[in-house]
Amino acid sequence: MLTKKPPALRSFLSLVSRRASHLAPQHYDVIVVGGGHAGTEAAAAAARVGAKTLMVSHKVQTIGALSCNPSLGGVGKGQLVREVDALDGLCGRAGDYAGIHFSVLNRSKGPAVWGPRAQLDRQRYRQFIQSELLSTPGLTVLEGSVEELLVSDPNPEESGQHRVTGIRLANEVHPISAASVVLTTGTFLSGSLFMGQTESPGGRIGDAPSSPGLSQTLRETLGLRIGRLRTGTPPRILKDSVDFSQAKIHPPDSHPTPFSFLNTRTHCKSEEQLPCYLTYTTPGVERVVRESLHLNCHIQQDAKGPRYCPSIESRVLRFPGRQHQVWLEPEGVTSDLLYPQGLSMTMPPDVQLRLIREIPALHRAEIHTPGYGVQYDFVCPTQLSPALQVKSTQGLFLAGQINGTTGYEEAAAQGLWAGVNAARLALSMPPLALSRTESYIGVLIDDLVSRGVTEPYRMFTSRAEFRTSLRPDNADLRLTLKGFEEVGCVSPSRYQQAVRVRDSLRRALSALQALALSTRNWRTKLPDAGMSEAKNATMTGMEVLQYNDVTFEMLASAFPESLSPHMEFSQRLKIEAVYRPHCQLQKKEIERIQKEENMSLPQDIDYFSLSVSLSQEVREILDKARPTTLGAATRLQGITPAAIVHLLNYVRHAGQKEKRAQRHKNNQMEARRAELSARNAS
Repeated sequence: MLTKKPPALRSFLSLVSRRASHLAPQHYDVIVVGGGHAGTEAAAAAARVGAKTLMVSHKVQTIGALSCNPSLGGVGKGQLVREVDALDGLCGRAGDYAGIHFSVLNRSKGPAVWGPRAQLDRQRYRQFIQSELLSTPGLTVLEGSVEELLVSDPNPEESGQHRVTGIRLANEVHPISAASVVLTTGTFLSGSLFMGQTESPGGRIGDAPSSPGLSQTLRETLGLRIGRLRTGTPPRILKDSVDFSQAKIHPPDSHPTPFSFLNTRTHCKSEEQLPCYLTYTTPGVERVVRESLHLNCHIQQDAKGPRYCPSIESRVLRFPGRQHQVWLEPEGVTSDLLYPQGLSMTMPPDVQLRLIREIPALHRAEIHTPGYGVQYDFVCPTQLSPALQVKSTQGLFLAGQINGTTGYEEAAAQGLWAGVNAARLALSMPPLALSRTESYIGVLIDDLVSRGVTEPYRMFTSRAEFRTSLRPDNADLRLTLKGFEEVGCVSPSRYQQAVRVRDSLRRALSALQALALSTRNWRTKLPDAGMSEAKNATMTGMEVLQYNDVTFEMLASAFPESLSPHMEFSQRLKIEAVYRPHCQLQKKEIERIQKEENMSLPQDIDYFSLSVSLSQEVREILDKARPTTLGAATRLQGITPAAIVHLLNYVRHAGQKEKRAQRHKNNQMEARRAELSARNAS
């Protein structure tokens, strides 16, 4: 199953409003500011939940654009894409449509840490996202620049010092009101572009910067703590100027693996995929970097850059004398450009050309667009709740790079969850949080709101304590059912497919468990399984499938009547068998964490006057972070085990006190009703 071909860009533009005055309603349930990965997922998710949604983007042509690298997924990131798809998000299906080079990274390790990844055709990806937005009921797209947020007094019945009630656009008289606003400003919030010694306002080359009024509202009116981060992008190189004979070709997987659970194949056929190429830096690259440092103001700035995707200048200065990888990645089927992954740089354009020509495969290379650096504001994410709502401001949600993250996948995951909760708030439904025990999205959000960031945050499988349970293959079983039954962001058709998969896997696992033979009989049935002759016990089909040399296909061949009906899920069953013992061992730890996460900490608690034994340092940490649950408190840096015990006792005591008070209140009400009934009877 694949989505039909998206319409041309002009079809999208013709259906986009250019002025707020053209909008029929001036009030929406949810307004999403920004049209990148976070913004598109937020807008689509809010609309799926049932909210009347407006997405505002300063340039509609770039909605859904791949601003930097033309790829999606990878180790840790691929898990996020699968989870976004399981919750009916856009990016997984867009990746399947736009992918031109599919590969699963980390194949040499266990399936839990495999990383689905794809090189993308930029134009196809953007077209798909825009097509999906156009066909989403309840979603309106508006081109415009947000001048400021509308801020009013808070609802006294809810926590918070302010309330956001809408937006005001630049050059527009009338404001647009909403119950919830989601900011997904990416690198545009007070963004500055750097190339050599030149600095100019902006968040992406060729696009205007965001309004300074937006940053001013966040910083001064709402009093939020704002930080500064930086990132960069490499020059784009003309493909015809590259000497591929001096680079190592890396072909894609022979059978592309789709991101989406809805797709059994990708739009790009196996034989149509394009290769990538690997080359390396030379001592000449390091020499050019060092000789041009005085011409490079971006590298001299204090703002923190991405540790795991650093510029070539940072890599050379941090690891002198080393050879660094450079991947030459295609930008599209018909594109004449290559993206040199690993060569992000901010030196003057003429120096950039000198540098890349120090690499053998690029000795005649020509630059189409030079690389540049970006610095931008971000909001310290410890000021957010697990629903991604600003704790001090009712109705304001943040997602993407504004929260200190880097990467399309991290932005998409936050955008989806912020959109879900913004819609739920607008529709008078309670907020929801995803646990780090059930999803990588939960790990991502918990890391942000509990620990904050000191540098751009990137997802890795190592950040998830329960990664053997949070695998790419089972994201649908973990999240799709919940997404429909509890969250409300999953379509009935996707839900029905997930139910079918769940029930089919249960039947297959029961069939495997029902196969119980002695090891002697198993060796007869499966002579190539590598079972020890010394072993003499009864084993089930599930236990036998855990052997490295045993596949489900082998078992189905030996027991066709009971197992051949389940061949559709052969790989998933193999993975399930391998990880079942690990998951069972982790079950108690998961239950403990879930119990802690269910213990809420009041948001108006005064930690400095709390009558429990806590050090002044711990009180300051708790007061600053204001964790929403005991589980979140355990993950704060500087919180001791003893402090957690005291907090646990406090939560239990407070809970018991609240229950007693509620019982007393119920008894009083019952007595009043009885008294009133007696009076009426007399």
